[in-house]
Amino acid sequence: MKQEFLRYRLASQRVTVGVLQWLAGVGLLAGMSQPWMGQAAAAGLALMMLVASIVRIQIKDTLLQTVPALFYLALNIYLCVAGF
Repeated sequence: MKQEFLRYRLASQRVTVGVLQWLAGVGLLAGMSQPWMGQAAAAGLALMMLVASIVRIQIKDTLLQTVPALFYLALNIYLCVAGF
């Protein structure tokens, strides 16, 4: 994982990204009882996946390497809009 963040040129943000992803995961779970929390967490993850997609395009990753970020972007937009 460290090597991937070096490749993305975001090595100094690795811990921050990990903590934000962990908190968003907890927020998605909390969304089962508090829908607004799940929607907020999904919106945060969608924003992270948008940035991830942009970074992958900037470092000239292939489409196959970029598809997972695009998939999770679409999934989190759906969760944010459709709710829980």
